[in-house]
Parts: sequence; C-alpha cells; structure tokens
Amino acid sequence: QVQLVESGGGLVQPGGSLRLSCAASGTIFSINAMAWYRQAPGNQRELVAKVTPGGSTNYADSVKGRFTISRDNAKKTVYLQMNSLKPEDTAVYTCSASIRDSRTVYYMDYWGKGTQVTVSS
Repeated sequence: QVQLVESGGGLVQPGGSLRLSCAASGTIFSINAMAWYRQAPGNQRELVAKVTPGGSTNYADSVKGRFTISRDNAKKTVYLQMNSLKPEDTAVYTCSASIRDSRTVYYMDYWGKGTQVTVSS
C-alpha cells in the first residue's frame, strides 16, 4: 500500500508564509513527478506546482515568484514553500505523486487527503 500524508496547513495573515510537506510511504519502488494542487470552494481543482525527480519545476502563473516546490528523494517528501500569501490562496491543498508500487510494473497517481490553508486577517 502507498500513502501520501500532508502537513503544514493552517491560518495565516495576508503577506505571511507557510510550508507544506507531503510524505510518501509504503511499498514504493520509485516516484516520478510530485505535485501540489489546490481547490477553493466553488472552484475547480488547479495545479499549483510540479517537480520532476531531477528537480525541474513548473508553476501556475498565479503563484510564480511566491511559491517554491522542492523534493527530498531520499525522504520521499515534497514541499511547498508559500510566501507573500494572499486571501485568494485560501484553498484545500492536496499533494499528488506518480508512484510505482514495488509489487507492480507500472506507475499510478496517488493523492493525499489534503490540508486546509486559510489566508485571512
């Protein structure tokens, strides 16, 4: 079994910072891309940032220059450093990873349960 568990969400004032973490565990053979998505009430889920095993990244235009995605392959963990937070960043943030279970020969997308980020004064 493979699990993704997020941590680090919470309430922060506009202009503040938060760091999200997402750790993968279980019978993992290999992890390909890892990503953060978010969904605000009434909105569709959107990709926030993605990082490849080699460290290449891409970001949604709305977070470029403010958010940084990174990963620690040894710890099977992806991070999202969020700075200069705005009220419109308020959403449930969910991590996703393309993982090959050690019992299979193919990659599957796994999802965490999400963590709430609220930006408000």
